[in-house]
Amino acid sequence: MSVYTTVTPEQLQAWLRHFPLGELIELKGIASGITNTNYFVTTDTGRYVLTLFEKNSAEELPYFLDLMAHLADHGIPCPHPIATEDGRYLGELNGKPAALVSCLRGSSLDNPAPVHCAEMGRVLAEMHLAGRSFAQTMSNPRGPHWWNTTAATIMPFLDDAQRRLLEQELAFQARFRDLDLPRGVIHADMFRDNVLFDGDRLTGLIDFYYACNDVLAYDLAITVNDWCVHADGSLDEDRLQAMLRAYHQVRPLNDAECQAWPALMRAAALRFWLSRLYDKHHPQPGELTHAKDPEHFRRILSLRAATTECISHRF
Repeated sequence: MSVYTTVTPEQLQAWLRHFPLGELIELKGIASGITNTNYFVTTDTGRYVLTLFEKNSAEELPYFLDLMAHLADHGIPCPHPIATEDGRYLGELNGKPAALVSCLRGSSLDNPAPVHCAEMGRVLAEMHLAGRSFAQTMSNPRGPHWWNTTAATIMPFLDDAQRRLLEQELAFQARFRDLDLPRGVIHADMFRDNVLFDGDRLTGLIDFYYACNDVLAYDLAITVNDWCVHADGSLDEDRLQAMLRAYHQVRPLNDAECQAWPALMRAAALRFWLSRLYDKHHPQPGELTHAKDPEHFRRILSLRAATTECISHRF
């Protein structure tokens, strides 16, 4: 969530005439995140989030917007897209595809406790179940093909140890591409800054623009790698157990998922190490931008590569 494309209040007010939302009161850029342009928008009728999509095409965006509407309609606490007066979720603003979604209450957590991790695990499992009835599909654009093409663009910037780790992990992951594991809709970016809490209650899952269809337990691994770690990337056992148990109570993990867990944790670390390396070495200019340190996920990947522990004993 950064500002790459500037929108003035006058431009937005003209665009808002297509929505039954009244007059614009406030427009404020959101500086956190790294992919799309985001603003808080306050009108006569409430507060919303405006997103201008910097990389996604207008053809692929209906998947994300329809998914959010589907999940919200099925009781998942996520933003609901706002339709124009003629029923469209997607428009265009300043030459970019754009959409408005409801703004949820709550705030993200810097230091979640086990109770928050349990709540996250429960809601993630409920989201995976609710996604079963969503008819549209989207292959993972940040999957193995992307790993390899992205790796080629950042290899020249790496030192010998980093290059060796990346090459070894790509070779390791190539052996696990065809695992027969439960698949469905995943969020694929369920980091702490994409989840809102009001006290101990989870009130919002946001930023669904990496959502796709992939291995459900991979989504859980992505979440664990951000929510259940110490600053050095090592796992916090109390938070880990709280999240896994809460998830398993809603959508039980099968034996194959438990056995594949070490590889999935490594895949989740690899994906975000690569994306942060790419953003560091191929930055996108913007008015308000925030790039994240790739070293954090290099450490996580190194630690995950050193363990082969399955998780079946944690439930």
